[in-house]
Amino acid sequence: MSETENKKKTILAVDDSKIMHTLIKQVLGKEYRVLVTDNAVDALSMIYNEQVAVLLLDVSMPDIDGLELCRTIRTIPQFESLPIIMLTARDSSFDKVKGHLAGATEYLTKPFDEEKLHEVISQLLD
Repeated sequence: MSETENKKKTILAVDDSKIMHTLIKQVLGKEYRVLVTDNAVDALSMIYNEQVAVLLLDVSMPDIDGLELCRTIRTIPQFESLPIIMLTARDSSFDKVKGHLAGATEYLTKPFDEEKLHEVISQLLD
């Protein structure tokens, strides 16, 4: 890993779509070190083993969904304040409430606005 890579904050995107992995890497890769996984089990392992600054979570995933993963992460003391952004196609008011109740810091919908995503991440990291 290069010196500049070391200085970049790490963002972990959890989404079962390979297309979203590519898109998120393209949008955030210049500014951040972007890690991707498609399931909750790997995501938990990664937040323990990497210095993840922000977690991007899709709600709709097989097995353990993003809401359940979010609730789980919030029960782990060292991750209580980890910024979690729900990044999902579910955009009803009820979905947004469920996201915040699960412990999400922010709730953004797909297709996402690149500027808005950058703005929210930089606010969370300040």
